Amino acid sequence: MVFLKIWKDIKKGKFSPLYLLYGNEDFLINETKKYIIDAALTEEEREFNLSIYDLEETTVESAVEDCQTIPFLGERKVVIMHNPYFLTAEKGKEKVDHNVKVFEEYIMNPVPSTILILIAPYKKLDERKKITKYLLKNAVVLEAKFSEKDTKDWIRQRITENGFEITPNAVELLYQFTGQNLTILNHELEKIFLYSDGKIIDEEMIQLLVPKSLENNIFVLVDKFVHQQLDQTLEIYHDLIKQNEEPIKILAVIASQIRFIAQVKSLIKQGYGEQKVARILRSHPYRVKLAISQANRFDEEKFLAMIDELADIDYQMKTGFGNKESLLEIFFFKYLT
Repeated sequence: MVFLKIWKDIKKGKFSPLYLLYGNEDFLINETKKYIIDAALTEEEREFNLSIYDLEETTVESAVEDCQTIPFLGERKVVIMHNPYFLTAEKGKEKVDHNVKVFEEYIMNPVPSTILILIAPYKKLDERKKITKYLLKNAVVLEAKFSEKDTKDWIRQRITENGFEITPNAVELLYQFTGQNLTILNHELEKIFLYSDGKIIDEEMIQLLVPKSLENNIFVLVDKFVHQQLDQTLEIYHDLIKQNEEPIKILAVIASQIRFIAQVKSLIKQGYGEQKVARILRSHPYRVKLAISQANRFDEEKFLAMIDELADIDYQMKTGFGNKESLLEIFFFKYLT
């Protein structure tokens, strides 16, 4: 991953005079900016050698002029430029008249004692522009955009940095609960580090400490249901009701999950492997793997019967027939007793 190499170089004191950080992943941009500042400047040096400019309010030539001055009582200075909208194709943001030519000249001949960090919180840059081409060619560039693999690698890296280990299944579960939002992930990891009573983070710890969305709570509910654990199924269901979750919404997610398990069961029966099933259903392989173990608990006919019955319950709830909360309880009792 590019950001890990950049961070490693920064920690070693290998600085570039130009950094371009762009994209929509604010956490990664802010972490990289923090790495640079912490490694380049002491707390005392920051008062005189750290400058921050918003290019929606200040001209780029004013910031460039600062870049060209020597550091005060230190080896280097850091200049940060936020919101360089002139790197994009967006219109209507021309609040300031920038002399971009001055900036182009600086990019081609930056001052070695200045570390310039350009922070562009935009999904795309306009690579047709000369200024953008110059930056992409001469700066250390970080596109703050994470794939699923990048996110999991980041989780492992963060955990190793803090002296912990994590099991592969715990990584999958944490990702499932939080997704690719690094801000939420970092918050949850800090909590895990604080409350962990050992050095190995496993699935049980993730289940205990990481809050679950409605979908994830229902994922656990369905898992208890297909493993025919009535008490635990009802306990999770009643907790959701206490949290003011609508029975119709709960029903919809349960029906979706059971349909998914039935689809996995059908495809496996046709001879498809886990990876192929994941591609066909456009789902994560880990979710497919769990669905395969769940699918063995009921035969195909029973899954189809459950799907039909859930459709009937949905109709009854929407037409005001019976008590909404009780209709799902009856469904659980019917298949688990």
